[in-house]
Amino acid sequence: MAFNEKIANRIRQALADVPNVEEKRMFRGIAFMVNDKMCINIGGDEMMCRIDPLLHQSAIKRNGCSGMVMKGKELKGWIKITVDGMKSKKDFDHWIGLALEFNKKARSSKTGKA
Repeated sequence: MAFNEKIANRIRQALADVPNVEEKRMFRGIAFMVNDKMCINIGGDEMMCRIDPLLHQSAIKRNGCSGMVMKGKELKGWIKITVDGMKSKKDFDHWIGLALEFNKKARSSKTGKA
């Protein structure tokens, strides 16, 4: 599956001033790692964000947002946003902000440390 380059460029612009960002090809798209922790991913026309699991239920009630399901189980704190859910700059910035805020306290799968 290819990824939407326009969305990828929007993410790159949003993260331009964020330190320690690395792009990795992953999940048939691009993962944006912040401080060695997966933060945002683009695959197809959807953006996936890692957010605070406590915000999960309220997030998936928003337009264009759904929970991430893997092996039949919804992963709390991982959300997918469609093009409709990030059409406006305000909505796009909202999702990026939630992902960056949670990244500060998220654990790295590499080290197990925050």
